[in-house]
Amino acid sequence: MTSAPAVPAAPGTPPAAAPALRRLGVGARYLSVWVALAMAGGVALGKVFPGVTGLLRDMEFGRSSEVNVPIAVLIWLMIVPMMMKVDLGAIRSVGRRPRGLLVTLFVNWMVKPFSMALLAWLFFKHLFAAWIGPALADQYVAGAIILAAAPCTAMVFVWSYLTEGDPAYTLVQVSLNDLIMLVLFAPIVRLLVSGAAHLAVPFSVLLWSVALFIAIPLGAGTALRAALLRWRGASWLEERLLPRLAPVTLGALILTVVLIFSFQADNITSRLLDVVLIAIPITLQVYFNSSLAYALMRWLRVPYAVAAPGALIGASNFFELAVATAIALFGPESGAALATVVGVLVEVPVMLSVCGVCNRTRGWFPAAQPAG
Repeated sequence: MTSAPAVPAAPGTPPAAAPALRRLGVGARYLSVWVALAMAGGVALGKVFPGVTGLLRDMEFGRSSEVNVPIAVLIWLMIVPMMMKVDLGAIRSVGRRPRGLLVTLFVNWMVKPFSMALLAWLFFKHLFAAWIGPALADQYVAGAIILAAAPCTAMVFVWSYLTEGDPAYTLVQVSLNDLIMLVLFAPIVRLLVSGAAHLAVPFSVLLWSVALFIAIPLGAGTALRAALLRWRGASWLEERLLPRLAPVTLGALILTVVLIFSFQADNITSRLLDVVLIAIPITLQVYFNSSLAYALMRWLRVPYAVAAPGALIGASNFFELAVATAIALFGPESGAALATVVGVLVEVPVMLSVCGVCNRTRGWFPAAQPAG
């Protein structure tokens, strides 16, 4: 995306991007820093206390299930508060302005997983083949595909807020994506991982991942939302409870990263270069998909308040689900799990840069809200 002059602001009004960045909380704004510290702390934990990390690693729901109990609990603590933001009833209004939603769904499900599979295959299997062995290359391809096949849920609300997007429309986009993930996530991951990485993907494990990390949290979040709305009302839920749960979500994410990197400590200390190499195609994928969605929104004359968050949804990832699925499929010490965590490290600074471009180019889009 190339920049264009922004719409002139009223005299004395600061640029839109500046207050938006100031409004971002410390936890979200410096998420990459916290994740980097968690990675380092996890490696140190694994090296200094291998017995403790081994005990935690062996805690699974069932024999050879690869679904780690501590990580699963932390994932639920991350996802359920996010799902409490989702209003499934809002999907009824989607027919009023379908163009922005259609663009987002097209990029999320017809472009993003397949473009990531192509980029991962090109970089890991060919361009980086001199530094990455064939087995690890397959693992990294698989992790990148899993990451791209899970459209973002939680952080989209942050990106929409920073770009002054339409919050109701963003909610519709997120709600519909969550429902589509229930159906498409497992078959897309199996198809692409089997094809691009030549790895066997047990469909039953994928279905367990969908059930454990989408269906159950979505059901729990929806039920809790409905009960709390009846008990205390929308204002209390949106303005008091959900903000108070944000530190829980962030803390669970950080602890998840600590555990993953403690499980992988021995491998990571000899693969620091791999972290850099993994970040390259993931970063390219974010910029490609956000640019494509943004360009399509402009071509279809979608209002800016819909176009900006729509482009960001098309580039961001539901990394909590991706990490959990990679662990369930290939184990917490796998290259696939490492690739999904690198996605967390890359996403926040890259997405903040995309937010900045959107804020500077809002003049490309109509200000009005057409019906179509």
